[in-house]
Amino acid sequence: MSEEKLPKQSENFSEWYNQLIQRAELADYAPVRGCMVVRPYGWALWENIQKALDSRFKQTGHVNAAFPMFIPMSFLEKEKEHVEGFSPELAIVTIGGGQTLEEPLVVRPTSETIIGHMYSKWIKSYRDLPVLINQWANVVRWEMRTRMFLRTLEFYWQEGHTAHETAEEAEEETLKILKLYTDFAVNEAAVPVIPGVKSNAEKFAGAKHSYSIEAMMLDTKALQSGTSHNLGQNFAKAFEIQYLDRNNELQYAWTTSWGVSTRFVGAIIMTHGDDQGLIMPPRLAPIQIVIVPIFRTDEDRFKVMDVVRKIESNLSQFRVKVDDRDNVSPGFKFNHWELRGVPLRIEIGPRDVDNQTVVVAQRDTPGKSGKLFLSMENLADQLTNILDEFHNRLLQKAIDFRDSHIFEPKDYEDFQEIVQNGWAYSYWCGDAACETAIKNETKATTRCSPLDQEKSNGNCIFCGKPAEYKTYFAKAY
Repeated sequence: MSEEKLPKQSENFSEWYNQLIQRAELADYAPVRGCMVVRPYGWALWENIQKALDSRFKQTGHVNAAFPMFIPMSFLEKEKEHVEGFSPELAIVTIGGGQTLEEPLVVRPTSETIIGHMYSKWIKSYRDLPVLINQWANVVRWEMRTRMFLRTLEFYWQEGHTAHETAEEAEEETLKILKLYTDFAVNEAAVPVIPGVKSNAEKFAGAKHSYSIEAMMLDTKALQSGTSHNLGQNFAKAFEIQYLDRNNELQYAWTTSWGVSTRFVGAIIMTHGDDQGLIMPPRLAPIQIVIVPIFRTDEDRFKVMDVVRKIESNLSQFRVKVDDRDNVSPGFKFNHWELRGVPLRIEIGPRDVDNQTVVVAQRDTPGKSGKLFLSMENLADQLTNILDEFHNRLLQKAIDFRDSHIFEPKDYEDFQEIVQNGWAYSYWCGDAACETAIKNETKATTRCSPLDQEKSNGNCIFCGKPAEYKTYFAKAY
């Protein structure tokens, strides 16, 4: 009994990704085109992402709430740029309870409008500010070309929506969340990201400006992994979010919105996976350690399983799975959990029991070189250190891969060659016409202009006009 090998990443990355999601039981295709069923193993990963983000939100003063998934069509029409941006992707309900509705209802593509309406009722004075609310929800966007986790008709996310007294506070909030997302990506998922500002063409519909974290996948394509938007007063004016300021004068609030979705599951798959399957970052892995008992006789089984259960109990601080199936071989189990990316596998046989040791195989270091022989004494402390080292190796490997595929082109011809299999980091004048021409000619888009760069003097890679900042260009998901 064996599992068929995955396609190789180098031969067909897209097919590797699609098959891996199903074979590792993260998700499956739903009967509705473009939708997915997230299976328990995939949902456990999403739950761990939720926990890691939610604790960060609460530490920074945000609270959770829930808003309706049905939004009056008239709400979206109040913010002109917003409705134009989303109109091709809307799912609209026109019949309810067998009756034609007086006003069509939009199935939530994002919640700025309905939350803006509620904020206009709740916010009356500067004393009511700031409002710092997040919700965990599902949203619907009628995408034509879909791929599980990366782009589906329905997906899951968190969306934060805040209202502030001043423009400065709103900008501070927007950047605080961007920093929070960066911290999560690096320190929980071992996904190195570049935080930066989006171009006007790539910003959120209705935003003053948008920021994002951009990650490089193993096929060198970019994945926008989280966004934070400063909405200025656009939505406040559209929805009459007004308050009496400290001088008793009526002012419009300054608002923000920000989100990370199940797309981040795709980021984890495509940043760390290999030809054998997933490699889960240990701090988010649904199962951090799998224990595989090895025995041939009933006598050995009793001897080994007694120790296995004691070790399982002693490792309660980790997410542990004991694979005690007796209808498959240890080799089958090894492949099964390698495919699913479990960081550590502990093997325990009769000889290990006698020696009071265990064999630990590390998912990111295949073969004998990745095997460790540990004493059962203080095993939990040893495994804590090993998992931390595992995280650091994953992160460094991803950083090295990314940095080795980013280049600064000397001219546009060089640029065109670079973006076929990497990212170009180059001066851009900021003109939308250059951006559009580059996209049409190379399929590469502006990803972000990093925040940590200083203003300098250069020439636009496309038109040669003076430019002060560099921008990342890449093909993207």
